[in-house]
Amino acid sequence: MHVGELPDPEPGPGEVRVRVTVSGVNPGDTKKRRGWLGSSTPYPRVVPHSDAAGIVDAVGKGVDAHRVGQRVWVYGAQSYRAFGTAAQYTVVPDEQAVRLPGHLGDELGASLGIPGITAHRAVFADGPVDGRLVLVHGVLGGVGSLAAQLARWSGATVIGTVRRGGDLDGVDPAVVSHAVALDTDDPAAAIRSYAPDGVHRVIEVSLSANADLDNAVTAPDAVIAAYGTQADRTELPFWPLLFNNVTVRLLGSDDFPAEAKRQAARALTAAAATGDLTVDIGDRYPLEDIAKAHDRVDAGGRGRVLITVSS
Repeated sequence: MHVGELPDPEPGPGEVRVRVTVSGVNPGDTKKRRGWLGSSTPYPRVVPHSDAAGIVDAVGKGVDAHRVGQRVWVYGAQSYRAFGTAAQYTVVPDEQAVRLPGHLGDELGASLGIPGITAHRAVFADGPVDGRLVLVHGVLGGVGSLAAQLARWSGATVIGTVRRGGDLDGVDPAVVSHAVALDTDDPAAAIRSYAPDGVHRVIEVSLSANADLDNAVTAPDAVIAAYGTQADRTELPFWPLLFNNVTVRLLGSDDFPAEAKRQAARALTAAAATGDLTVDIGDRYPLEDIAKAHDRVDAGGRGRVLITVSS
C-alpha cells in the first residue's frame, strides 16, 4: 500500500461525493489485497475499504441538491469499484450514502456497512424472527454482535456462543438471553437446555467447525445462514440435515440483491437511531497508518478497526 495524492473524484449521474471522516476496515479489505482464493482486481490502482461515515459535499446529475451537507454512512464503496473510502473523498451511488441521524456518531456509521448488512441478511433473508429462537455463533464478533442485536430488536430470543468460557463476561445479557462457550464439555447439550425443541435460525461464522453442532441443535425446517467457514471445501452431515429439512443459506455480502441492501440500510439506521444497535469500537489509526490498521485486522481481536480521515 502507498499513501499519496490523487485528484478529487467528481460524482457522475446518480452519484454523490462524500467527504470521509471515518473509514471502516473489514477482513474483506485485507483479503482482497492478499489475493484470497485467487481473487484479483481488474483495476491498476485501488483505494480500499467499502464502509465510511462522512458528509455529502457534491452531487451528480439527477441527485437532489439538498443532499449536500447531509451526514451519511456509506456502504459498498469498493464493491466492484476502484475507489473506496480510505481517502478524503469517495464517490458512490446515491442510495449507498445513507442519511445518518444527528445524534449518532461517525464511528458507528462507519461500522454498519459490510458487517451490518451481512448480519441483517443472515437474520432476515428467510423471514421474520419475532418469537423465534436464534442461535448466533461468534456473538462477540463484528457480524455476530450486530446479528444478535437485530434479532433481539425484532422480537427473537437470542442464544449466543463464544469460543472460550473466559469470553462469557463480554456477552450483553440485555441482548443475549443465554450464552454458551464452545470449549465446554457438551455445547450441544447446553444449547438444547435453552432450546429443547431446537433453534429456528443459526447465524454461522464457521460452518466447517460447527456443522455437526448445528445439526445437533436445529429444529425441523430451521435455517443455517453461514457467512464464513474455515475449510474451503466444507463437509456437512447431509442426511440428518436433509431429514430435518434444514436450509443452508450461504451469504456473500458484495452480491446481495440491491433491494436486500436497501432494506438492511433502513433497518440498521432505524435500530441504531433508537439505541438498539451499538458497535464495539477497537483501535483507530490515522490514514497514513493504514498498513498498521490492516495488520491489526489480520491479527484478529475484539472491536471495530477504524481509520480517522478528517474532522
